[in-house]
Amino acid sequence: MLVWIDGRPAALLPVTDRGLAYGDGLFETIAVRQGRMDLLDRHLQRLADGVQRLGLPLDLALVRAELLAFAGEFGHGVAKLIVTRGDGLRGYAPPVDTHCRRILSGSPAPTYPVRNRLDGIRLYPCATRLAEQPLLAGLKHLNRLEQVLARAEWQDPAYAEGLMCDSSGRVIEGVFSNLFVVRNGELLTPSLARCGVAGVMRAEVIARAAAAGVTTRVGDLDRAALLAADEVFLCNSQYGIWPVVALDSHGWPVGKLTRKLQGLLADLVDV
Repeated sequence: MLVWIDGRPAALLPVTDRGLAYGDGLFETIAVRQGRMDLLDRHLQRLADGVQRLGLPLDLALVRAELLAFAGEFGHGVAKLIVTRGDGLRGYAPPVDTHCRRILSGSPAPTYPVRNRLDGIRLYPCATRLAEQPLLAGLKHLNRLEQVLARAEWQDPAYAEGLMCDSSGRVIEGVFSNLFVVRNGELLTPSLARCGVAGVMRAEVIARAAAAGVTTRVGDLDRAALLAADEVFLCNSQYGIWPVVALDSHGWPVGKLTRKLQGLLADLVDV
């Protein structure tokens, strides 16, 4: 595994790092192919929003340069960027003199069954709920315990992903994916104003669908509306789009709009 810390090869992290102590930071998981990073601008836009909202004094130009250099050396796989508030003493109060730490690691690209993309997947109905916290909504912050608990709910390989709702019962996303439904030719994805992760592939799907003339809307989605959908699919920056064909005893077909969007995003997915 290739690892850089603050722009240099390294393997050790101080135990005083606030990312370790409090989850005080953000991360991005970026697909790298032939030395280039997919959707890099979208990753950096989300990171810029995150550092502004968390008050992290991060040099984004430096981060971009490091990502490009890292991708060129790494070549192919998945690059994970972790940004923390850096070192601190005991206590929640952020240090006055903050020096953000940048941790870059490279791993092999995940391998998913081709049938997930072609035939669709079954969703596991997770009992773990997402807490509603608008201050953190949309951010890819370091605290992923809700996702850890949700993913621990099933071991059956028949389920490729889990469905997560918020504490009020609204449908939000998958454990590691964003969710879309199609109804009467219209594309809808759940609002992330209260919780959830604003995925870069979600943003790309919205943009390409709109450019193709598909009516696209962001709004609240309850379970009844999900079950009434004509098509359902998930998206993620590593695998693109997976059709959803079942949740509990309910089923959906792999629909025409889902297939159309898979085709529009084919340049971002290794097949």
